[in-house]
Amino acid sequence: MELSFFVKGAAIGFSIAAPVGPIGILCIRRSLADGVWKGFSAGLGAATADAAYGCLAAFGLTAISGFLVAHEAWLGLFGGVFLCYLGARTFLSRPAQDAPAAGSRFLSVYGSTLLLTLANPATILSFAAVFCALGLGTSADYLGAGALVLGVFLGSAAWWLALSGGVGLLRSRVNATWMRAVNRASGCVLFAFGIWALGRMLP
Repeated sequence: MELSFFVKGAAIGFSIAAPVGPIGILCIRRSLADGVWKGFSAGLGAATADAAYGCLAAFGLTAISGFLVAHEAWLGLFGGVFLCYLGARTFLSRPAQDAPAAGSRFLSVYGSTLLLTLANPATILSFAAVFCALGLGTSADYLGAGALVLGVFLGSAAWWLALSGGVGLLRSRVNATWMRAVNRASGCVLFAFGIWALGRMLP
């Protein structure tokens, strides 16, 4: 039974992570600018946040999930401002070939993406909806719930590894001019996501 929960969790984690949004843009840019493992570190932060929200949904911690949803406006404000900041910084940043050799630390890359993903409490609603549709996370089977959460984390991490690895293969063919264009485009997209997140707060 736990194996079935694990497989279903992995499929859910992979499918929820796959749509390319602001985190995907960050992962792609990190992979191009700093290499596969920095890109994967960014994705791993998102996978950890996915697992955390998946845990809340799977174990039915309605009090905590209710608190997060109740404070969605403040978390949305934080996420929107942070995305605008990342967008502006990315737009103005120099290409990796021209920048100093020492970039952001792996833990810093991981932590910033983790916080950004956690700032979107609507993620828990996605997991709750999928779990309910599949009849998962509604029983007192804690071993099954644990296997489900582990599957969500590994499924999400598998997507980020595939994305960062695939993009990283192109890194050796990218010159400074191309990377400058990527920085500009990525910055604009991230900033647009931030404006969209802030716009959702308007009546």
